[in-house]
Amino acid sequence: METKEFQNKALNTIRFLSADGVQKANSGHPGLPMGAAAIAYTVWTRHLRHNPANPGWFNRDRFILSGGHGSMLLYSLLHLTGYDLPLEELQQFRQWGSRTPGHPEYGLTPGVETTTGPLGQGFANGVGMAIAEKHLAAVYNRPGHEIIDYFIYALVTDGDLMEGVAAEAASLAGHLKLGNLIYLYDDNRITIEGSTDVAFTEDRAKRFEAYGWQVLFVEDGNDVDAIDSAISLAKTDPRPSLIVVRTHIGYGLPTRQDTAKAHGEPPGEEELRGAKVKLGWPLEPSFYIPDDVLAFFRQAVERGKHWEEEWQRKFEAYRQSYPDLASELERRILGKLPDNWAEGLPEFPADPKGMATRVASGKVLNALAARLPELMGGSADLAPSTMTWMNSSPSFQAESPEGRNLQFGVREHGMGAIVNGMAYNGAFIPFGSTFLVFADYMRGAIRLSALSHLGSIWVFTHDSIGLGEDGPTHQPVEHLASLRAIPNLVVLRPADANETREAWKVAIERRHAPTVLALSRQPVPTLDRTELAPASGVAQGAYVLADLGDKLPEVILMASGSEVALIYEAGKELAREGIAVRLVSFPSWELFAQQDVSYRESVLPSHIKHRIAVEAGIGMGWERWVGCEGKIISIERFGASAPYKVIYQQLGLTVERIVEEAQSLLRGGY
Repeated sequence: METKEFQNKALNTIRFLSADGVQKANSGHPGLPMGAAAIAYTVWTRHLRHNPANPGWFNRDRFILSGGHGSMLLYSLLHLTGYDLPLEELQQFRQWGSRTPGHPEYGLTPGVETTTGPLGQGFANGVGMAIAEKHLAAVYNRPGHEIIDYFIYALVTDGDLMEGVAAEAASLAGHLKLGNLIYLYDDNRITIEGSTDVAFTEDRAKRFEAYGWQVLFVEDGNDVDAIDSAISLAKTDPRPSLIVVRTHIGYGLPTRQDTAKAHGEPPGEEELRGAKVKLGWPLEPSFYIPDDVLAFFRQAVERGKHWEEEWQRKFEAYRQSYPDLASELERRILGKLPDNWAEGLPEFPADPKGMATRVASGKVLNALAARLPELMGGSADLAPSTMTWMNSSPSFQAESPEGRNLQFGVREHGMGAIVNGMAYNGAFIPFGSTFLVFADYMRGAIRLSALSHLGSIWVFTHDSIGLGEDGPTHQPVEHLASLRAIPNLVVLRPADANETREAWKVAIERRHAPTVLALSRQPVPTLDRTELAPASGVAQGAYVLADLGDKLPEVILMASGSEVALIYEAGKELAREGIAVRLVSFPSWELFAQQDVSYRESVLPSHIKHRIAVEAGIGMGWERWVGCEGKIISIERFGASAPYKVIYQQLGLTVERIVEEAQSLLRGGY
């Protein structure tokens, strides 16, 4: 066991590596790393099972820095414990091209488990990680072969606990009795605006007790042994644990400790020198690491190698006893899809009445669930409406962790971040579902799924004014445009049941980027593919559904989703009038933009200037595809409460309107 003197030296190494990084960058947050150094030290040297030489070792414990603004704390720990993060990277904190950005980014820095910074998201990601571990353990562990048994640790802050997303996730975690979740609360009682007393005065401990968490207390945030004892106790409890650790933000800073100035400003040369003098640290050089401290932290390399080798031996013994289970788990860990996974998915016959694409989605989802054990997810208390219940599996509950249906409750914020937490695990294809209008509640999580290259699938139904009588509060008009604006996110709005099948196939194959499926509540015709192009064109984002007429196309009609049926009827009417029409189903702008120039030109020939786009939402963005001489038939207002056919008629989304606009274009009108 380390002496107190050595502990202090190690803690100060963490503090001043972090503070030196912030000061050199003249940007960042020194307060959290200096105040929470003992928490991090205790987790990383006494409890965290990890392998710096292989950050992706599957049965490692996960550590989340939910307060991502304190990123220099995490970078210091990663460097000290032997990850591939040289000291030079810490010295380039927040600089162009470095692997030490202002907030941690998953996939950029070795050992960073989650992209954090938007407060509360990391907290909720951890709940998804805990669900993933509980489910995998229930499905794959066997007596004498406990190959999945890791913990999720997180350092959470006052700001995290204030955010609603954390409250939603904490409530669900308590209900599910996620005892593999151990969160250490950096209770420094300071935010950017000053003391937390200005806005945050409830009893946090009682709140978490009410959620069903075990709550433990450490009065001195620098007491390593007390923190250690609390973590050990937390590991033995079947409930998730919150360890409330009373800390001092900016610990050691002569005038800024316990003040808001310690939070998000560089300490300044004079203040930093004062802290080093106060805590007995050498003034020079910057980024100083004592040899004995580095050697102590670097023991993590050998320990990690031993832990992983021991686990590999266990896994080989498991493979001998349960070869099929081992093979399946290994496939999942590697992120590979099973052979022939897409064979036998539903084929939907032509039907003028058709079905809602949400109904088709439910049928496809259930077929996929039989082939893909990694497919797991649920809805925000809307499964009967979003059609996202997998009939072959029970609900995931504390008593049935083998279940694959997640019942998030009315918690869209929490659901989004929890789904991302499952995606970080790597052995899941997770999905979350609600009405498209409530994607707003999840935007932070959707954005982070795109930024972090996660394969999260967002199933959004009731995708337009077509949901009818519920009215404008529930009718998304701006949401497709808003989601299409997010880089690395593919938005798919299928036109019929068969396009829905193909959209699911696209989403399943996108293991390193998220996908939105925007689905209708109202029935839409199932198009006759003996007369029209196959629905497999969905994979290219847009495709020629048909060329109508006996000459080269004069006008292009394009649409997504339920409006494809409108342009089809309008195209037939125009063809009867002798006007040659190209019909383009356009389920995904993003996928179409990824195609090569020759394919895009084959669908939208540049010489055809007469183009009309039709969509039951705002038209913003369609200009890219219709060009300067085209028209957009859209909805530039909120919807209304009425039967959906009446709304379409009243707002001008009709076959007659499309025909008139096409005729006007051809006459030279704008």
